Amino acid sequence: MLITQEQLEGMASLGFKMFQEGKLDDATQVFEGIIAVARESYYGYAGLGAIALAKEPADLDGAVANLTMAIDLEPDSPTLHANLGEALLRKRLFAESAAEFRKALELDPEKKDPGANRARMIIEALMVAVAELKRMAAEPPQA
Repeated sequence: MLITQEQLEGMASLGFKMFQEGKLDDATQVFEGIIAVARESYYGYAGLGAIALAKEPADLDGAVANLTMAIDLEPDSPTLHANLGEALLRKRLFAESAAEFRKALELDPEKKDPGANRARMIIEALMVAVAELKRMAAEPPQA
């Protein structure tokens, strides 16, 4: 690694702050810089994955590729698994998405991780939607 862990965490913090402020181009530069100097760190890939997911329109292939790389480097992150689950869900890869959401929940049994909690909300919303669709399908058609 060409930089210290403290410097790396500072760069990642700056990149995520820019991301949260909607400065996606600036955040992209920061995360690409992290990858350039610390390929073994998941921060750059996680950031680029989050950006790809947040873009309009979303770059789902880019999100999946970067988040998969981040998980290879940091397999015990509930947030990374939740983000990958969301990207896969948006790609309509339902079984793969469910597996990632399941992993996020398994890694966060105390329900403290914001990413895993977002996965819980997505799952709950999907369950409500499915129940409503089933209810609608069971109703007789109205004239």
